[in-house]
Amino acid sequence: MITNIRLQHFRSYNDESFEFDNGVNIIVGPNASGKTNLLEAILMVSRGKSYRAADSELITHTQPWARIDAFAEKEHRVVKLQREDEQVKKSFEVDDKVFSRLGSAHTIPVVLFEPDHLSMLSGSPEGRRNFIDELIEQVTPGYSTTLRHYKRALAQRNRLLKNGIQAADEQLFAWDVRLSDLGAHIVSERVKMLETINKDLPHIYSELAKQLSVAKIAYSNETEPTLYASYLLNKLEKDRSLDIARGFTGTGPHREDLIMFLHNKLLSQTASRGESRTMLLALKIIELKIIEKARDKKPLLLLDDVFSELDGSRRKSLTEHMQEYQTFITTTDADVVVKDFIQSVQTILLG
Repeated sequence: MITNIRLQHFRSYNDESFEFDNGVNIIVGPNASGKTNLLEAILMVSRGKSYRAADSELITHTQPWARIDAFAEKEHRVVKLQREDEQVKKSFEVDDKVFSRLGSAHTIPVVLFEPDHLSMLSGSPEGRRNFIDELIEQVTPGYSTTLRHYKRALAQRNRLLKNGIQAADEQLFAWDVRLSDLGAHIVSERVKMLETINKDLPHIYSELAKQLSVAKIAYSNETEPTLYASYLLNKLEKDRSLDIARGFTGTGPHREDLIMFLHNKLLSQTASRGESRTMLLALKIIELKIIEKARDKKPLLLLDDVFSELDGSRRKSLTEHMQEYQTFITTTDADVVVKDFIQSVQTILLG
């Protein structure tokens, strides 16, 4: 739980402080009043990164630094961003202990529901990969490190591919092996997480839809996780000439997808707008439960300008599930949100 926060030179805030209730906090204001910036600051304090911008964009224009102070989990937390030449140095303090990044032991679990998630189900595979990877990062120590190492190895292999025929086979093979090993770990964790999600997805979806439903998510690569390393290594070798021609690596976890089914049909092709929103809402509720169980701690729930996008029955279902969590909701119209809550809420007015 976060009790208060102070923002200095962060985004649109010069120096502002806010206090929060341990239940539902509704952040109200017109567009461009800083609602999403406040959520972004909460996420920075909790997980150490923004969900929509590079660190350099978080410092108020023309200012050399930004700082966030917060009291969370009974700890004093500080995030510092400092411009140095063309780079931004980021550091964290948790009760006076300094870190260059927040490891899993010092993060606060968070579930975020924001506008881009509404297009996740039918949009590009990247959005679905990000969904599963960010969930795994919050519950599996070391997964974020594996992802980071995979992206670095991928970037190195792609640089070699751009050299075309000048790229030595021995050099490419070394990166093929590295990508295959890291990729196998990533795919194993993704498949394991999908198995966990699928245990509850039909039940939660049916509960929200008020009818018995069949819902499932499958991984696009059907190779057994235990065989994935050898599969990817062979595929990278086989497609080497093609990869050199196009200048990038066309196979691996960075290209794979999550395939969503409803009533045994592809969700992206047959689902109505209401069914898609119900699927997304079910996934967010399951995300809450998975993180709470794995971390033995209730995550924060951040809803960025999406509450009004849900119809009355889905808003009611969401409010029933969020009663146990500290929640932050941004909106331009408080009346749309407040009427769905039985318990008292705290309203924070901006702009």
